[in-house]
Amino acid sequence: MKTTEPCEPGPTINYHQYRQMRQLVHECCNYDDGNCIALDEGEECVCVQSISYSLLCRWFRTAVLPLDKELETALFHRQDGKRCVICGALFLPGSNRAKYCPDCAGRERLHKEAARQRKRYAISTHLEQEKV
Repeated sequence: MKTTEPCEPGPTINYHQYRQMRQLVHECCNYDDGNCIALDEGEECVCVQSISYSLLCRWFRTAVLPLDKELETALFHRQDGKRCVICGALFLPGSNRAKYCPDCAGRERLHKEAARQRKRYAISTHLEQEKV
């Protein structure tokens, strides 16, 4: 049995997600000018993922969809996904305390560390006015 054969229909998607998925289809190694090489058995076969409003291709689910983490989270982890406080991107949190997507988390950690070090320096050099 081929892994690229259509599987049971996945979640239904909206038009914006469909457009994102259509762009990702071009990243698939089996995609060739609108046809699927893996399903080709002597005659051309249209790529089912490029014409459908649901996720049908197993290869697309496992190999191509993880390239767009936000789309994957929106489709498969709707209940578990959170929105980033800074950029608003949808991400799958590692804990219930997570507020930032992985991209923003690193930047925010650096900003907070810099602020913490500035405060520490101000206290150690007595540049800050004494509270009365």
